[in-house]
Amino acid sequence: MDRLLARLERTIGRFAIPNLITFIVGGMALVFVLSLTKPGMVSLIELDMSAVRRGEVWRLVTFLFIPLRTSPIWILVSLYFTWWIGSSLEQHWGSFKFNAFYLVGILGTVVAALISGPQTNFWLDVSLILAFATTFPDVQILLFFILPIRVKWLGILAAMGIAVALALGGWDTRASIAAAMANYALFFGGHWWDFWKSRNLQVRQKARRATLQAGVPVFGHRVCAICGAREADGTDIRVCSCEKCGGQQRALCLEHARNH
Repeated sequence: MDRLLARLERTIGRFAIPNLITFIVGGMALVFVLSLTKPGMVSLIELDMSAVRRGEVWRLVTFLFIPLRTSPIWILVSLYFTWWIGSSLEQHWGSFKFNAFYLVGILGTVVAALISGPQTNFWLDVSLILAFATTFPDVQILLFFILPIRVKWLGILAAMGIAVALALGGWDTRASIAAAMANYALFFGGHWWDFWKSRNLQVRQKARRATLQAGVPVFGHRVCAICGAREADGTDIRVCSCEKCGGQQRALCLEHARNH
């Protein structure tokens, strides 16, 4: 993914919008203020593809500015948090990569609206939280302004919420989550694949050490598992644990250790 982004940035990087999240959060603040006087405003800007087909094309953009429906105090906290994680990601990635991440999330939400009906920016914002928690897992914040907590735990809570929604929601909810979270899957799929391989390697190494400690045949008593040559007779016996051996340790003479 990084190679593709690098090539795209060389050709179209000049079109990236710097400080994109600042414009998004500013739009959210404006919509929140306007919704105080016009409570039905949100329904006019959410992503409803049937309305888009009727000519209300502004919904393809305005749904990005729908804020959380909460109190004025918490909306300020929400807007600041959204701006903070977005600007931190942009500073770390660069404007083009952040724009690309957000654009894929937008396109995914459009697909979700086509599949399962009207959408807001909720799952897109959740993908930002997951991206931030994955990129900066050890950053600490004050939960409810009191409890210090590492951001990775917020990411875990968000992932658990997604899992619950997938398990308990209908197919329309599942389609919405899957489509809107495509940006996270594309940008962090490689990260988690590498993490899984690293963990798998650590598990195999731990098992190998345990096997050695448990009593793998010691020097002088090893026998080649293929030809039966014995170390006691002067044969050079090696211990192999390659993929061909299934990750299990086998004693092999030097010739079969090289060619098996």
